[in-house]
Amino acid sequence: MKKQSGRRIVLTGGGTWGHVTPHLALIPHLLEAGYDIHYIGTEHGLEVDKLRSIPEITYHAVKTGKLRRYHSWQNFIDPFRVIAGAFQSARLMGKLKPDVVFSKGGFVAVPVVFGAWLHRVPVLCHESDLTPGLANKLCKPFARRMATTFPECAAALGPKAECVGTPLRPELFSGQRERGLKLFGFDGQKPVLLMMGGSSGAQAVNKGLRDALPELLKTFDVAHLCGKGNLDAALDGTAGYTQIEFLDAELPDALAAADLVLSRAGSNALMEFQALDKPMLLVPYPKGASRGDQILNAQSLEKRGLCRVLLQENMTAESLTKALLETWRDREQLRAAVKKAPPADGTRRVLELIEEVQR
Repeated sequence: MKKQSGRRIVLTGGGTWGHVTPHLALIPHLLEAGYDIHYIGTEHGLEVDKLRSIPEITYHAVKTGKLRRYHSWQNFIDPFRVIAGAFQSARLMGKLKPDVVFSKGGFVAVPVVFGAWLHRVPVLCHESDLTPGLANKLCKPFARRMATTFPECAAALGPKAECVGTPLRPELFSGQRERGLKLFGFDGQKPVLLMMGGSSGAQAVNKGLRDALPELLKTFDVAHLCGKGNLDAALDGTAGYTQIEFLDAELPDALAAADLVLSRAGSNALMEFQALDKPMLLVPYPKGASRGDQILNAQSLEKRGLCRVLLQENMTAESLTKALLETWRDREQLRAAVKKAPPADGTRRVLELIEEVQR
């Protein structure tokens, strides 16, 4: 992107890391292009500390209400919070006078996008999942363009939409296998199975992997990112098995060391694995506990030959072991399909669209 000083962009999105990490991929490029960057997010969300820690970013918190699809007493309160957030966002737009807004979705984005529309500020929205989330459905009338990760989503959103992939952080591509092996204490003699997605939503997969360890360790060294508070002390010292709660700066090295990935099916993680050419077995978050977007994400990649899928309701220690060994057996076939697929990294095209909507 050509550097042009004096322009201002507002970024927005929050609720999950999937709404935040694409911004982190874009921020270095936007700074290089000379943008003054402001971020509008939640008052207490997970994005607050991360974005406020970047000195070049000015963070603004607005009131938000979660867009729930289930019955809750908070559903009676949250519409008033959304309205308050819309007024706050509208005032911010009048004060900041940005040239453009880039929204990653999530419940905080709705009042921000509406506030931008009121002040005739052009908006580009990005949808990561295969089907549009409720927030992006509400934002669509007020956006000039919609960027998507999946082609099915672009088709559902209509003429405003374009499938571009997902902005990915450049540091993901800087990992070194040797450092990753050292991090996990492996000697590299066996292929490395990396279990990702160790948040509270991956408890079933954490248990399934641990139950399958006796068989898996015959073939793999197992690196398990199990999530905060999910370490199992009984497995400390197990040869060929390393469990870590969370990785940040070391994650690129961990991914570089991985020969096979076991994960949930959040779209940002899938694009990272695809961009890094990692054979993957996906156990999507079950529909009863979500809107089913992870199942659709996983099925889309499976249909294109980019991964293998095991549904959680079918997962046992035996079926997980069998599926992982079959995925490992088919790794070259999976890699060949990835090479033929459209690029997963949408950073360049999103930056181009940010320029285009301003014109």
